[in-house]
Amino acid sequence: MADSALASILSWTLVAECPIPKDIPSVLADGEVPHVAFSTVRDAAVFTNKRLIVRDAQGMTGKKVEMYSIPYSSIYMWSSENAGRLMDLNAEIELWTKAGHFKLNIGKNLDVRAIDRLISNCVLGD
Repeated sequence: MADSALASILSWTLVAECPIPKDIPSVLADGEVPHVAFSTVRDAAVFTNKRLIVRDAQGMTGKKVEMYSIPYSSIYMWSSENAGRLMDLNAEIELWTKAGHFKLNIGKNLDVRAIDRLISNCVLGD
């Protein structure tokens, strides 16, 4: 995959907490449970007990859906940065995984530390 194509899928912006999308249960593994979902610019990111799923509707109608899956077992490091005051409105969480480096921009109405804690519990939990 070309670097520019890879870069385009490595960053998402979480805007607000939202209901779990209706098609997410159909892709869950046995014993997998969704914890929380956040709307993105166009779709949703869902944290389950096993992975982060980013649901990306495509095209004009949004009927074509691509789902990205980041298993917590592939995350070997992450960082969180709270938003600054003037020009820096979004907080950030970065994930380093076996598949590459991902960035989650965290909207101003979300608590970056709570999302960091969620990732900690999912990655480091039993």
